[in-house]
Amino acid sequence: MGRLFDGPWPIVIIIVVALLLFAAPKLPAMARSLGQSMRIIKSEVKEMKNDGKTESTDATGPVEGRVVNHPQAKPGESTDGTDVPPSNRV
Repeated sequence: MGRLFDGPWPIVIIIVVALLLFAAPKLPAMARSLGQSMRIIKSEVKEMKNDGKTESTDATGPVEGRVVNHPQAKPGESTDGTDVPPSNRV
Protein backbone atom coordinates (compact mmCIF):
# COMPACT_ATOMS: atom_id res chain seq x y z
CA MET A 1 0.00 0.00 0.00
CA GLY A 2 1.29 3.49 -0.89
CA ARG A 3 2.32 5.96 1.74
CA LEU A 4 0.64 9.37 1.89
CA PHE A 5 3.77 11.53 2.08
CA ASP A 6 6.01 9.73 -0.45
CA GLY A 7 5.97 12.64 -2.92
CA PRO A 8 5.45 16.38 -2.77
CA TRP A 9 2.06 16.41 -4.53
CA PRO A 10 -0.12 15.14 -1.66
CA ILE A 11 1.39 17.78 0.65
CA VAL A 12 0.78 20.53 -1.94
CA ILE A 13 -2.85 19.43 -2.35
CA ILE A 14 -3.40 19.44 1.43
CA ILE A 15 -1.92 22.95 1.72
CA VAL A 16 -4.08 24.27 -1.15
CA VAL A 17 -7.25 22.77 0.36
CA ALA A 18 -6.40 24.24 3.79
CA LEU A 19 -5.81 27.68 2.24
CA LEU A 20 -9.12 27.55 0.40
CA LEU A 21 -11.01 26.52 3.53
CA PHE A 22 -9.48 28.84 6.09
CA ALA A 23 -8.12 31.80 4.13
CA ALA A 24 -10.73 32.20 1.37
CA PRO A 25 -11.97 35.65 2.55
CA LYS A 26 -8.42 37.00 2.65
CA LEU A 27 -7.31 35.66 -0.75
CA PRO A 28 -8.33 38.76 -2.82
CA ALA A 29 -6.41 41.08 -0.50
CA MET A 30 -3.41 38.76 -0.58
CA ALA A 31 -3.50 38.61 -4.40
CA ARG A 32 -3.80 42.42 -4.61
CA SER A 33 -0.83 42.81 -2.26
CA LEU A 34 1.19 40.33 -4.29
CA GLY A 35 0.38 42.22 -7.51
CA GLN A 36 1.45 45.54 -5.99
CA SER A 37 4.69 43.98 -4.77
CA MET A 38 5.41 42.58 -8.22
CA ARG A 39 4.81 46.00 -9.84
CA ILE A 40 7.17 47.64 -7.34
CA ILE A 41 9.84 45.02 -7.97
CA LYS A 42 9.50 45.42 -11.74
CA SER A 43 9.80 49.22 -11.53
CA GLU A 44 12.84 48.97 -9.25
CA VAL A 45 14.55 46.53 -11.62
CA LYS A 46 13.78 48.85 -14.53
CA GLU A 47 15.26 51.81 -12.62
CA MET A 48 18.37 49.80 -11.77
CA LYS A 49 18.86 49.01 -15.46
CA ASN A 50 18.47 52.70 -16.37
CA ASP A 51 20.89 53.95 -13.69
CA GLY A 52 23.93 53.54 -15.92
CA LYS A 53 22.37 55.38 -18.85
CA THR A 54 22.15 59.14 -19.29
CA GLU A 55 19.41 60.95 -17.40
CA SER A 56 17.83 62.77 -20.35
CA THR A 57 18.33 62.99 -24.08
CA ASP A 58 17.01 66.51 -24.71
CA ALA A 59 19.28 68.92 -26.59
CA THR A 60 18.88 71.88 -24.24
CA GLY A 61 22.25 71.32 -22.61
CA PRO A 62 23.17 72.29 -19.06
CA VAL A 63 21.10 74.93 -17.33
CA GLU A 64 22.84 77.82 -15.62
CA GLY A 65 21.37 79.01 -12.34
CA ARG A 66 20.45 82.60 -13.19
CA VAL A 67 17.20 84.43 -13.80
CA VAL A 68 16.67 85.29 -17.45
CA ASN A 69 13.35 87.13 -17.46
CA HIS A 70 12.38 88.24 -13.98
CA PRO A 71 8.66 89.12 -13.76
CA GLN A 72 9.33 92.38 -11.84
CA ALA A 73 12.33 93.57 -13.83
CA LYS A 74 11.84 96.62 -16.00
CA PRO A 75 12.40 96.26 -19.74
CA GLY A 76 15.91 97.30 -20.77
CA GLU A 77 17.52 96.56 -17.40
CA SER A 78 20.04 93.75 -17.39
CA THR A 79 19.93 91.02 -14.79
CA ASP A 80 23.14 89.84 -13.22
CA GLY A 81 21.84 86.48 -12.05
CA THR A 82 20.21 87.55 -8.80
CA ASP A 83 16.64 86.79 -7.88
CA VAL A 84 15.80 90.27 -6.59
CA PRO A 85 14.62 92.91 -9.06
CA PRO A 86 17.25 95.62 -9.71
CA SER A 87 15.26 98.46 -8.07
CA ASN A 88 15.00 96.61 -4.71
CA ARG A 89 18.61 95.44 -4.28
CA VAL A 90 20.47 96.49 -1.18
